[in-house]
Amino acid sequence: MVAHSRAPLGAAAVRPLSVNAPIPLQVQVDRQGRPLAVRKPRWPRPRPVAQIQDRWRIDDEWWRDHPISRIYHLALLADGTLLTFYHDLIANLWFEQRDASGAEEGEPGLLVAR
Repeated sequence: MVAHSRAPLGAAAVRPLSVNAPIPLQVQVDRQGRPLAVRKPRWPRPRPVAQIQDRWRIDDEWWRDHPISRIYHLALLADGTLLTFYHDLIANLWFEQRDASGAEEGEPGLLVAR
């Protein structure tokens, strides 16, 4: 018989909790608040937005202490990068939204099927 290892059980013991954590971005916008350029922390300079392919708003959990109010953008950048990011309207901050797998979007030449 194998002795109990006293190690915690479950996926939380294996997978970090920040897999789908949003990543802060710097976003330059026009007077109407439309994104013009995006910069990730590891990028040396902002990358221009070539086209906003989709835009949607989410207002949720308004009854809780920390409601959610965001405008999401699916943007094609000038270098071919496809990036999903959002403006947190409550905190007035911008974040990249990663997919549920934690895989990073935003590399030129990689188009993520949606």
